[in-house]
Amino acid sequence: MEQRAIVGKRLTQIATRTGDDGRTGLGDNTRVSKASARPHALGEVDELNSHIGLLLCEPMPEDVRELLIDIQHQLFNLGGELSVPGMELLQDAALVQLDAALERHNARLPRLQEFILPAGTRAAAQAHVCRAVARRAERAVVTLPDLRAAPRQYLNRLSDLLFVLARALNRHRHDGNPGGDVYWKSERLSRASTPQ
Repeated sequence: MEQRAIVGKRLTQIATRTGDDGRTGLGDNTRVSKASARPHALGEVDELNSHIGLLLCEPMPEDVRELLIDIQHQLFNLGGELSVPGMELLQDAALVQLDAALERHNARLPRLQEFILPAGTRAAAQAHVCRAVARRAERAVVTLPDLRAAPRQYLNRLSDLLFVLARALNRHRHDGNPGGDVYWKSERLSRASTPQ
């Protein structure tokens, strides 16, 4: 596929007032409604990246920190691809990295016995927020008919990885107390396990 050059300008002025009419500029200098699908998807990916930035403020293992920082860069690539129709910035290696990280971190965790709540440590809870926003970003991205598969695949795998990282972060405690999953207390299962 022929690559089109990015002709958009780098930010030199923040308050341009060019969006006052309800339209925004894409990376190829076309103007579209801010209510259209592509700016919506861009906004969802931007929000996800911002939530990961907030997660990075929490204590965590260094390998998880490095992984999340790289994911932020990959999400910026994904945003660039959304901003310039026809551009391919997200490389196959980014998806391979997510698959490898998912396998590595999941192998360290005990098997789930029940559904878990998005709770526990603040880092784990924030990772669950990131997971939920990644799912929302994925739903926005799949509405774009002219987009290749890699961006939606990346977001799908990323949400899975964030679920696993949330579980891992619940085990990474600095206060010396054992950490773990916060299980959902199902009324149905509770009744089933109660002796009659």
